Amino acid sequence: MTTHSTASDLIERAHRFVPSVGVLITNLGTPSAPTPQALREYLGEFLWDPRVVRIPRLPWWLILHGIILRTRPAKSAHAYQAVWTEDGSPLLVISKRQRDAVQRELSRRFQAPVKVALAMRYGTPSIAEGLAELRAAHCDRIVVMPLYPQYSSATTASTFDAVAAVMEKQMWVPHLRFIGDYSDEAGYIAALSTSIGTYWQEHGKPQRLVFSFHGMPKATLLDGDPYHCQCQKTARLVAHRLGLEQDQWQVVFQSRFGKAEWLKPYADATLKALPGHGVKRVHVVCPGFAADCLETLEEMAMQNKQLFLDNGGESYDYIPALNDSRDHIAFLADRIEREVQGWLDRGTEWVRSQAESEANGRVERARAVEARLNRG
Repeated sequence: MTTHSTASDLIERAHRFVPSVGVLITNLGTPSAPTPQALREYLGEFLWDPRVVRIPRLPWWLILHGIILRTRPAKSAHAYQAVWTEDGSPLLVISKRQRDAVQRELSRRFQAPVKVALAMRYGTPSIAEGLAELRAAHCDRIVVMPLYPQYSSATTASTFDAVAAVMEKQMWVPHLRFIGDYSDEAGYIAALSTSIGTYWQEHGKPQRLVFSFHGMPKATLLDGDPYHCQCQKTARLVAHRLGLEQDQWQVVFQSRFGKAEWLKPYADATLKALPGHGVKRVHVVCPGFAADCLETLEEMAMQNKQLFLDNGGESYDYIPALNDSRDHIAFLADRIEREVQGWLDRGTEWVRSQAESEANGRVERARAVEARLNRG
């Protein structure tokens, strides 16, 4: 039997809710499976983003569909298979744990309703799906936190674009706050330093600590993107906190793609050359990645480790990303708490009965307006 909503039903659904504060945590994304077909879909979305590849659309479409998506998916699928877990993509599995941990921490700090959702810029759950989840939870105030410590147009700005694209289709746009970066935040630097220090307590210190950040085309730096500078600052602050001398640490950039010049020094070339300069024991950390993923687990922990050892290196350790460590979750919650000030304040009393009473009042007022309109 088909049921039809009455005007009263519509008013009830539209007005009887308890407003919530929403938090959308985002990351880059992952294919749905470690297969060529899944990689073709994922890379097609990722590499078509004009923030990621800044080439005129027509020639790039021909290159992307005529060459790259015919060859790269199979190679990338093989790499993903090396790190895929029983639960799925490492990035997605860890990101879900981060979402749940941040939810628990914010719920502990605030009495008022707070909803944390997860979204990926490419793949699923999408930005649109994450925002829909918050909308269904009646979040009229939303903080968007891309988990990119260092700002880049290709990551952070692209996330902003995706959020804006969803919002431009909505009749009612919620209040929005967007966290652009946290590359030099004290809590982030402390969490990184503690993670590295704890690893050293268990495994000893290396000759050199290598900070590896995701590469970007050099043109982005020349065009004013602050990413390169923020990477350098993050590494410098961590090295200072750890008490390292200048010859005990360095910055490199990984994951370059294509023939254009990218930010230097390149991770693979540097690690290949270090043993020849007497640096035989290294630890590698990737502070630009909030969660371990293909680029950390396969490229840095496997590929570049073998490259280093094959060229005379003796010891190579990858220090895991912050993932859902206690210090990392505490920092993320602290950063979000600062952002929601004025919306939510710790210690401010929130009474559910009062919120429900306000919802009842909205329904009654809406019905009164509807009645006046019906009377003409």
